[in-house]
Amino acid sequence: MPRRWWALVAVALATFMTYLDNNVTNVAIPTIQRSLHLSVAGLEWVVSSYLLAFAALLLAGGKLADVYGRRRVFFAGLAVFTLASLGAGLAGSGGVLIAMRLLQGIGAAMLVPTTLAIIVATFDDLRERTAAIAVWTAIGAMALAFGPLIGGLISQHLHWGWIFYINVPVGLVTAAIALPAVQESRDTSAGRHLDLPGLIVSAIALFSLVYALIEGHDKGWTSGLILGAFALAAVAAAVFMLIEARSEHPMIPLALFRSQVFSGGIGIMMLWAFGIFGIYFFTSIYLQEILGFSPTKAGLTFLPMALCIALFAGISGPLAARMGAHRLVALGMLLNAAGLVLFARLGAGATFADLMPGFVLFGAGSGLMQVPLTNAVLGAMPRERSGIASAILNNSREVAGLLGITVIGAVLRSRQGAALRHGVLPSPAFLDGYHAGLVVTIALVIVGAAVGYLALRRAPRPAATVTDVAAAAEAGPAVAELPAVAEILATEEAQAGTRA
Repeated sequence: MPRRWWALVAVALATFMTYLDNNVTNVAIPTIQRSLHLSVAGLEWVVSSYLLAFAALLLAGGKLADVYGRRRVFFAGLAVFTLASLGAGLAGSGGVLIAMRLLQGIGAAMLVPTTLAIIVATFDDLRERTAAIAVWTAIGAMALAFGPLIGGLISQHLHWGWIFYINVPVGLVTAAIALPAVQESRDTSAGRHLDLPGLIVSAIALFSLVYALIEGHDKGWTSGLILGAFALAAVAAAVFMLIEARSEHPMIPLALFRSQVFSGGIGIMMLWAFGIFGIYFFTSIYLQEILGFSPTKAGLTFLPMALCIALFAGISGPLAARMGAHRLVALGMLLNAAGLVLFARLGAGATFADLMPGFVLFGAGSGLMQVPLTNAVLGAMPRERSGIASAILNNSREVAGLLGITVIGAVLRSRQGAALRHGVLPSPAFLDGYHAGLVVTIALVIVGAAVGYLALRRAPRPAATVTDVAAAAEAGPAVAELPAVAEILATEEAQAGTRA
């Protein structure tokens, strides 16, 4: 097998690990809660600490990969992630587990941006690259499929720590494959500078917002601490935008967002991730605490959805070539919304069969929209910016997933608390909150369908043969936006050089 395909195997395994840790804890959450005596807020921190570090540092990881080499950063991230997984499995308290999850997030933030960037750098032929991205997406879907199942089987039959130990052999195998297969690549036009002020301020904004959303119910939404956290998040976000606009070496080149396809695609990814991460976390609790499913049965319940993601991701490339990315992404988001509507109609007496239509619709919709969306976002950027473009795409997913868990959690617990104060029993009160969170998600996903249809109309179809910026310039109006972005970036870099 050619070396480039072995490189794909390596980055796919790395993707599998990081995606797995996005959701492998969800079905095991009740078991971890009993073992470590954690509150609901503590459980949210177990999941959110990983996402928080991942989201806060992902853009820095993309920049490091572009500047210092994607292969080098890939191996550094792989080492950190694998060792932190071992530490998480050995954790004997909630504090240690949360700390190890934070460290896992740091490793993932270094690892994930390199995966798509390595694919773009390795596959010159657009058709092969599209196929490789489809494989990358399907592998992520497999992690979504097997994460809850693995978490359920382990938490029911073994010590829950094994949900993290399994990353150790996978990490070692990934390193063995990647060593001879992955070649070094970098953005030769990038300055060797890391935007530390932007990194610090963005991390403060994210942490403050997440802290307020998770702790607001327990400490009081109008308490000085929570209001102060919200205010700090808002101020830090404004300062971050100001820093990025004025920095000679910004963490996020704002010129990228002048591309309608790129900015629209990022928004769609965030709306999708908001829904799926929230669904995974709180549906796991619903299945076990309300429906009485065992951890294994709860994990099996997610399997059809994620298998549908993998199946429909495999056929989405040809469909996008015929329909256009904008139509297929919009259709996928509408199917997501339909699946969520079915979830919102379920009660305390739902059976396995009752759950399947919603899971299948959500899986089919997610599979249809992932590959064309990823291709559109990366195809809208000059090839040498693939590292930062990949980082922003992944970062948008992680930030939205983090917000999905915390915002839906805040809505759920507020509605649940109100129901309990009115004398509603705990199970119906949880259902009230769960359904309220789903309504918020449905509205956002429907907005995502509209954004997808409008924003991606200028995205080139996968059947095109462009492989770089120069070829894109000759391909006509369908990809006219790509050289335009390249020109904008070149102009800004020249201006930055003049200021320097």
